[in-house]
Amino acid sequence: MLDTSAYAAFKRGHAEAASALRKSPEILLPAIVLGELWAGFEVGSKREQNRQELDAFLASPRVALAPVTGETAARYAAIYAYLRGNGRPIPTNDLWIAALAMEHGATLLTADAHFLQVPQILVSHLAM
Repeated sequence: MLDTSAYAAFKRGHAEAASALRKSPEILLPAIVLGELWAGFEVGSKREQNRQELDAFLASPRVALAPVTGETAARYAAIYAYLRGNGRPIPTNDLWIAALAMEHGATLLTADAHFLQVPQILVSHLAM
């Protein structure tokens, strides 16, 4: 599973991100990440190019969109309560991404270190 920072690293040619994606038989992209990417494209200078590249990425048979479900919401609540109880909150969108990783049993590829605070998920942290 990719978070926004991992997709951006891949697009910038980050070797570790590219290698991880090449080796993965399935790549999940959370719907939240799709929204973050589209939002970034809307305010960026390469909107159409970025949309076309993302569309091509999503068209790969190895890539699937991970929608938010009721199961995701239950996992969100569990992660939220755990992090709040430990005084270590993370951004709301990242809570949803973590919940999706937990729901799917997927390793989350990310450059954001705060995901390492979430013991309910497996994280592959990219060195940037």
